[in-house]
Amino acid sequence: MGMSTNKGGGRATLSEINVTPMVDVMLVLLIIFMVTTPLIQQGVKVNLPETKAAPVEASDKKLVVSIDANKRVFIGEAEIPLATFEASLKANAKAQQDKEMYLHADRDLPYGVVVDVMAAAQRAGVTNVGMITDPLGASRTSKDDKKK
Repeated sequence: MGMSTNKGGGRATLSEINVTPMVDVMLVLLIIFMVTTPLIQQGVKVNLPETKAAPVEASDKKLVVSIDANKRVFIGEAEIPLATFEASLKANAKAQQDKEMYLHADRDLPYGVVVDVMAAAQRAGVTNVGMITDPLGASRTSKDDKKK
């Protein structure tokens, strides 16, 4: 009697992987990332000058950067040239620890000056920038006082 091999009667192992479910999952993940990526990159949230929002209180605990009407930049009370502003923020322990600052800019400044300061802050590692504004009533009251 010879040995017979039973090729059809036993269970054969499946050596191929079905990749269709994996492709489906990958396509769904790709679509999710494509939709959410533009939402993440929206930019800096700022308070508009003419709103009724409560003003941000500047305190000693927060880093305040000011820009006056003559385009001079100040960190706290110290004047910093715009050319060295980025290096000054990199050396500032408070800015590097908190990664946030409040920007107090004169309303008559050109938009480009404010953007230059914000870009330098971002390059220095400051990721959160808040804008300090006057309340809607306070700015009009101070203008009325100046007229008198």
